Formats: sequence, C-alpha cells, structure tokens
Amino acid sequence: MEKRTIIGIDPGTNLLGFGVIDVVDKKPVFVDMGVLDLRKEKDPYVKLRQIYDTVSEVCKTYHGTEMALESPFYGKNAQVIMKLGRAQGAAMIAAMEQGITIVHEYAPREAKQAITGNGAASKEQVDLMIRKTLGVELKAEYLDATDALAIALCHYYATSSPLAKAKSFSSWERFIQANPDRLK
Repeated sequence: MEKRTIIGIDPGTNLLGFGVIDVVDKKPVFVDMGVLDLRKEKDPYVKLRQIYDTVSEVCKTYHGTEMALESPFYGKNAQVIMKLGRAQGAAMIAAMEQGITIVHEYAPREAKQAITGNGAASKEQVDLMIRKTLGVELKAEYLDATDALAIALCHYYATSSPLAKAKSFSSWERFIQANPDRLK
C-alpha cells in the first residue's frame, strides 16, 4: 500500500500554521506541526519568500505526497483576501516544486464541520477535537498549527470516504465502467 503524507497549511502573512499527518493502516497519525511567525517582518515580499522556504522545507523533510490548504474566506477587506491568496500561492508553488501534485483547498467552515461537526466552531473547539482524534497533547499557543492539522484531517476524511470516489464520476455510466464489481 502506498504511503500518504498529508501536509495541511493554514496560510497567513503574519502567522502561518502547518500540520503533517501520515496515513497508516487507513488511519491518520500525527507527525508534526508548527507556526511560522512573520509578525516582525515588514516587507511583504520577504514574508512570501519565507513562506515558500518554510513550506518547501516541511514538504522535503516529511516527504509530503498531498497538500491541503485553507482557502481564503470572503471578508469585508479585499486587501486581507489578497494577502492570504499570495501566502496560499507561495505555499502551493513550494509544494509543487517539491513534487506534490495533489493540492486541495478547503473552506474554513468545511474543515471545522469535518473535525467538530460544527462549521462555526471556535479555534479552541477545533484544537480539542484534534487532540482527541490524533491522541496528542498540544500547546494552546499553536492554534494556527491545529487549524492546519484540521485542514489535513479534513482532506483525509474527504478523500478516504467511499462517497469521495462516487463524487468524482460525471455520470452513472462512468461509475459503472470504473466499478464493474459493484454490479449484481
């Protein structure tokens, strides 16, 4: 069986969280997490370079096979959306440069729903469920990293579900062609 290593990214130009899980025997296993703190850096282009370098190193270190990113959410401030999009783009390019070809985006509400059952859950609620699900003790100051783990777990759930395979077919004919053993 092929090993899966999912890298989750909670992009930001002030704080960027990353979380890494392996899929072992069809179960998610905690590997690592961290936060890149960019608050002291004023130059936005230097921040993007640091995001690229950090995400590249994470992908290289853990031999990532898939990446899941939190998509920028709609807000009132267009500048914030643009900055988040740039951070996300730097992370995506870093992943692709390291050979990761599977990159997916998930909305914040989608990840919260997948982890807690509530799309409006707080960061603390997500953190608590991540601890319970992965069986790890995490420090409270790493909420951006637990958000990244939530994105990675959301991707794992979305791609491991039997329904995920069914969703990828454009018609019943294609589903039947791909799954002849499912006919009776």
